[in-house]
Order: sequence, then structure tokens, then C-alpha cells
Amino acid sequence: MKQKSLAGLSLRDLEYVEAVAELKHFGRAAERCGVSQPALSEQIRKLEAHLGVVFFERTQRRVAVTPQGALLLAQVERVLAEARHFIAMGGQRQAAGLSGLLQLGAIETLGPYYLPGVLKLLREVMPEVALRLTENRTATLIERLRHGMLDVVLMVPVPQMPGLVAANLFFEPFVLATPKLHPLGHLPRITLDALPIADLLLLEEGHCLRDQALALCAGAPAATRHATSLETLWHMIAAGEGYSLLPALAVAARPEISDLVQCRTMNEPNAGRSVALVWRASDPRETQFRQLAALLRHHAPEVVERCS
Repeated sequence: MKQKSLAGLSLRDLEYVEAVAELKHFGRAAERCGVSQPALSEQIRKLEAHLGVVFFERTQRRVAVTPQGALLLAQVERVLAEARHFIAMGGQRQAAGLSGLLQLGAIETLGPYYLPGVLKLLREVMPEVALRLTENRTATLIERLRHGMLDVVLMVPVPQMPGLVAANLFFEPFVLATPKLHPLGHLPRITLDALPIADLLLLEEGHCLRDQALALCAGAPAATRHATSLETLWHMIAAGEGYSLLPALAVAARPEISDLVQCRTMNEPNAGRSVALVWRASDPRETQFRQLAALLRHHAPEVVERCS
């Protein structure tokens, strides 16, 4: 026997049948369902025609469920109960926040120093979230985010990010790192205009930290000495090759500060970078991502300045 299409079946029509069966009155059922009585009656007739079953015996004085209708009515109630449970589950998951797999990316100059604290925090506060972590450079992370290979990214927002949403988390100051005997280490105040361009060490091209340092140190040559990572940069400074501006979190993560490197705070309020959580504007989980951003903002590390 050929099965009938579900196209003619509506949960709303089943609600009409349930209401009439309970109230034994088409008018009161229509009022409960928020429709006119003719509309309710017509939809029930269409449902009966589609199923080949008459649910109700209609007279001017009473409405009674037919024997055929009684057989199907119990199933109608089960279908509606499951549908309501389905809707409730969706609402509960929305209210509960993030759960399941979350593909989180971070820029390479932030991830190793910030993600350990994030992992600990999310295990305590969001145990239902399963993290898959990726570290890379900004351009690659944005491309993967746009193509759905990542859900959210911890990065320094760039000017052109159409289709993406950024929620600021904190401002991370830069720390001046110099060899122990470098002349900068003895200045009473450290300002950007006091930094000698010739000794500046940078990360190689493609790192957003390099661009930020160049922007702060106006006039720095494009072809300066560079390193492939913050760790290499640190060792170059320790070897006396020059100085650099390092993110505060990277410095704080090295309690065994080398005797060969001296770190000093800058007397420049703008010497640093703003870190944000970024996601696709089309992602339906925006509410949960904003909740995550608020959590990360509230638990920002002590060495950074929390965004309001």
C-alpha cells in the first residue's frame, strides 16, 4: 500500500483536533487556538479528507469523537507531545549556552600564552563544550573561519572583516624586552620616540604582531632583522642582537625570565593590541558566542586591561 505524503499533515491541524476532542465544541476550540471557527473546521475537514478518517460526529447539540477518530486521537496526542518536547529541548539548549564541538582558532602570538587559561576556564564553566584548537596567522584563520572550518577565532581584529563579528575582550600591553646591558634598560621612562629603529627586532612578514610593532615605531625599515616565532625573538634578544616589543601575556608566561633579558613596561597607553573573539555574522549561535565573549572578558588575565 502506497504511503500518503506528509505534505498534507500539519502539527497545527493536529492541535485543532486535540482541542475539539478535549472541549467537545468547535467554537471554544477555535478560541483556544486563536483562529476563527470556520478556519478551524475547514482545516479539520481537509485533514480528515487526507487521512480518509472522520474524527468527529457533528450535530447541532454535540460533538463526539468517532470510533475511528478515537483510534487516531491517542497517536495525535503522542505526536504533539513529542513535538512540544522537541521545541522545549531546543529552548533548553539555547538557554544552556554552548555545547558540543567548538572549533577555536587563535593567532600564534597569543595561543600558547592565553589558551591554557581558556581551557581551564571552559572545563570548569562549560564542561559540555569539546574544544578543537588551531593556531595560525591572521589571514589563514580568517579564511578558515569564513569557510566554516573554524567557529570562533581569538585574534586582533583587522579593518576589513565583512561578514564577521568581533567582540572585544581585552587590551594587551606591549612590554619592552632588551638585552640586559642595552642602553634602553637604563632610561627613567620608556616612550616610543625613544626607541632606536636600528636595533628593533621583529617577527617575519605575515604576523600581525609585526604590523602592530611597525605601526607603533613609525619610520622602522621594512627590511629589518626578523624571527619566525616569539620564542626565537626572545633568544635573539638574549643573544644581544637587539630589542623588541613583546605581548604582556608572552612575557608573563616566562617565570624563568633569563638573566640576559630585561623587560620594562612602556609609558605609552596605546602601546599594545586589542584582542577580540571573532565569528561569522551568519552563524546562528551568536547569542552563545556573545556569552562566551562575556565569560572570557570577565576572566581576563591580570596583566591585560579588560574591555568594558
